[in-house]
Amino acid sequence: MPSSIVLLGSTGSIGVNTLIIAKRYGIRIEALVAGSNIDLLNKQIATHNPKVVAIANEADRHRVNHSDIRIGAEGILSIIEESQSPTIVNALVGYTGLAPTLKATQLSKRVALANKESLVVAGAFIDMDLITPIDSEHFGLCYLMNTRPFSKLYITASGGAFRDWEIDKMRNATFADALKHPNWSMGSKITIDSATMTNKLFELLEAKWLFDTSTIDAVIEKKSIIHALVEFKDGSTTAHFAGVDMKLPIAFALQGEVAEEILPPVNLLEVGTLEFLPISADRYPIWQLKEHLLTHPHLGVVINAANEVAIEKFQQEKCSFFGMSEIVLDAYRHFENVRLDSIDEIIAIDTEVRRYCQ
Repeated sequence: MPSSIVLLGSTGSIGVNTLIIAKRYGIRIEALVAGSNIDLLNKQIATHNPKVVAIANEADRHRVNHSDIRIGAEGILSIIEESQSPTIVNALVGYTGLAPTLKATQLSKRVALANKESLVVAGAFIDMDLITPIDSEHFGLCYLMNTRPFSKLYITASGGAFRDWEIDKMRNATFADALKHPNWSMGSKITIDSATMTNKLFELLEAKWLFDTSTIDAVIEKKSIIHALVEFKDGSTTAHFAGVDMKLPIAFALQGEVAEEILPPVNLLEVGTLEFLPISADRYPIWQLKEHLLTHPHLGVVINAANEVAIEKFQQEKCSFFGMSEIVLDAYRHFENVRLDSIDEIIAIDTEVRRYCQ
């Protein structure tokens, strides 16, 4: 267990839950990194007394109740470089989270990783021995796997906000509609990604890097009670049941092992029936890229860059809900022959994809 951590993304849902777990186990908070929610950050500063903080915008500096305030991407990297903590919790959202992951692993620090985009964009260049996933699905897989040989891994999807909508109605869905997730309370980007199934595509790619396999798939389980399944070569399959709460994966990421109750056990009689459904490309057009992406994982950078542009356009009402998938699919086909052999090339193609999608 680390004696202290640096927490990136402290005011998001993962960050807030990480602080709850850190307080429970007496883990000191060396640094807090937030975006623009300064009111919540100030409350966290008062409670956890970090040595240094970072925020997104210089214009907010005067509002932060701290003497050592860093700004933006460079400020985050300087905190990681100077930190004494052995563990960095990266709960930043989007491509912004990549550089801190790279910096931390270059310094041989362990990264408790909630930022999907780090592995999606640059998994080939990150030391997986230093990564512990903070994610209900990948935590479930870690929990189930052991030395027995497996034949296939499965993660589950809730289906997102529109899982029960008629497809014709989805064509007119708004950004606000897409934020109404049936099970989870999450940030806006991952909630939109859940509605398009992009988040599950990302999680398959993360699993490829984390577990060094392409025999991975996903199914819809609407209650979000089963998070992952492992199919073993002997013909048996095990499933991971847990409540809809990220404190359990966070506790394991920080503690390594947990021997006390973090969540109440799942009451099977209250759960009742469970149903598994396939993920259809008619409802989730992005899903048609699954097989090609798992055999060409370097193209994760293309999907991520195009997706971030597409979400921004959807929020600004410059494209429809299905228009987001059209933007991503078009970019993927346009750039599918690129070869990426370095981080510099990844950064360059990220810029090029964003320019193309605009």
